[in-house]
Amino acid sequence: MTIRVLIADDQTLVRTGFRLILSAEPDLEVVGEAADGEAAVSMARRLRPDVTLMDIQMPKVDGLQATRLLAGPDVADPLKVVVVTTYDVDENVYAALLAGARGFLLKDAGSSLLINAVHAAADGESMISPSVTTRLLSHFTKPQRKRLTRADTPLTERELDTVLSVARGATNAEIAASLHVSLSTVKSHLASAQQKLQVRNRTEIAIWAWQHGLVG
Repeated sequence: MTIRVLIADDQTLVRTGFRLILSAEPDLEVVGEAADGEAAVSMARRLRPDVTLMDIQMPKVDGLQATRLLAGPDVADPLKVVVVTTYDVDENVYAALLAGARGFLLKDAGSSLLINAVHAAADGESMISPSVTTRLLSHFTKPQRKRLTRADTPLTERELDTVLSVARGATNAEIAASLHVSLSTVKSHLASAQQKLQVRNRTEIAIWAWQHGLVG
């Protein structure tokens, strides 16, 4: 199954580099390029790509607003957006996650991680290496709500263990191995947790856990 990707970045060299890397993969197809946020929103709505790689700093409409328009809480049928940034510590990244992005990617992450991030986004998995994910979440997601104990959450023990693993950056396969359960069981726990916590994806699950002081 081919994964259709839209690249949104105001730098021609970045778009060209991403296109060359992605197009070399047999199951990835670049369906469009946008040089500003306004064009990115228009093209994404028209083309409905499986994954949109979205730069933060762009003219007309910045990447944060573009992400919100494509994947925000008010979007009925949100698209999968991965925010791209030059910096590994940037408050804009956290803002993008709250705006609906599934995750983020560093521009200098390398071809392998770029490819893995696109596949992960299409599958609803983590967008980037756990070390960067957890560092950003811990840096910018200071507990903003009541701190919870395990007993305070609406989750079962297994659901909470799964949620905490997601918050630490683990993939579904890693969670299954650590909890000694099947991948389908992990997905079932995550689906149940999302419903109980009223969140839309694993990124929002991680944010919930960090905000409530359950990981640190």
